[in-house]
Amino acid sequence: MDDQSPVYTLDEALNHVGFGKFQVLLLLFAGMGLVAEAMEVMILSFIGPAIKSEWRLSSGQESLLTTVVFGGLLLGSYSWGFISDNYGRRKGFLGIAVVASVTGLLSAFSPNYMLLMTLRGLVGFGLGAGPVFLTWFLEFAPASNRGMWMVVISIFWTLGTISEASLAWVIMPRLNWRWLLALSSVPSFAVLLLFGLAPESPRYLCMAGRSSDAHHILEKVALRNRTNLPSGMLFPDNNRLDNEFVIPEHKPLLPSSANKMPEVKSGGSPFFMLLSSRLIKTTLLLWVLFFGNSFLYYGIVLLTSELSSRETKCGSTLLFLQKAEDASLYINVFITSLAELPGLLLSAVIVDRVGRKISMTIMSVLTFMFLLPLVVHQPVTLTTALLFRARMFANGTFTVASIYAPEVYPTSVRASGCGIASAMGRIGGMVCPLVAVGMVSGCHQTAAIFVLEVVVVVSVVCILLFPFESKGRELADTA
Repeated sequence: MDDQSPVYTLDEALNHVGFGKFQVLLLLFAGMGLVAEAMEVMILSFIGPAIKSEWRLSSGQESLLTTVVFGGLLLGSYSWGFISDNYGRRKGFLGIAVVASVTGLLSAFSPNYMLLMTLRGLVGFGLGAGPVFLTWFLEFAPASNRGMWMVVISIFWTLGTISEASLAWVIMPRLNWRWLLALSSVPSFAVLLLFGLAPESPRYLCMAGRSSDAHHILEKVALRNRTNLPSGMLFPDNNRLDNEFVIPEHKPLLPSSANKMPEVKSGGSPFFMLLSSRLIKTTLLLWVLFFGNSFLYYGIVLLTSELSSRETKCGSTLLFLQKAEDASLYINVFITSLAELPGLLLSAVIVDRVGRKISMTIMSVLTFMFLLPLVVHQPVTLTTALLFRARMFANGTFTVASIYAPEVYPTSVRASGCGIASAMGRIGGMVCPLVAVGMVSGCHQTAAIFVLEVVVVVSVVCILLFPFESKGRELADTA
């Protein structure tokens, strides 16, 4: 390349072409992947009792159906991230869609408990794909409003939970759980059918030394958005030596590598790279944050469910619905899912204005404030309102953390890093019922709230210890 020739980076190209029709199509594709994951995760809330009754399962066997799904999600989060980082985002999509759709449909025809449990575990493995979809979409979003659009795509998860509650409300009283399993696999099949239209990430292509292919995709982005690429040639590495990529009052996100082309070490272990001296602090803080966020979110959800019983031995009263009503479970999930939307709206408004760290801190503090009065028993209406608002802001914090994680990792380990962080969150979700539900069931509501508050405090400490803010910064490609 002629030293005098003008060059531009991927972030400069994306900022120049802007967010347009091309990214909207990507948003819908990635969003469908999140809808599929949310529906398959939520489905066991509705089919568990029916399967237990039909096959005369014990409570432990019913719970194990949920546990194997979370176990599959735990393994899938890392596995699909590893595949996407080493072999391309599209190969990750293909594997995800095939495994999730086929096993999801087959589980509807399970003749016995053991086969159903095996297939649901494989569904969970296929659905550990959220980090891959989020990473892929992030790599097409302009840095200037990247945070807002990442919040927008997170809405699809909430849409998935609402859709599953609505579908169960219609199907379960009229047909049976097998129909619900089969119809809930439709979004996964939609991802599989639309796979051929999904482009490879230009960041991955540049990292793999395929700059011409990356430039070709950028040309398609510009054409669809009715704009033009910057003049000059695409420089494949966003880590530059011209001192433009420096965060004020901080060290650069990653060391510069402008004098060498990025390389892909296919088959290498991203895990050890995540624990390298450059990334270990951020990695460990993210693991604790994701564990805490997931523990807190599911703790609030389960607390709402536990405190919604009409009259327990602890003297709790009905919060908003009577379980004796046939439709109460579906309405419960529907309403509490809607409660997340205001939190997502707040996240979208502030994430690109005040930054990721301040946004997470603000919403974590609000979560703490709304949970605090529940240390003592409150009136029914007030308890309901406090739990709903706590869920709003806990979900908002989780959403911004899911934006921050892929921004701080280089392209070479971005999907893997986010996948492992997500896996840590899955562990938090698995541990939470043992703590929160156990305490509430044992008439220890105060202790349960205290545990959740401690988790909030630990999460805020992690947020404050993150070494840099990622708002508006170019994404790094190599480490």
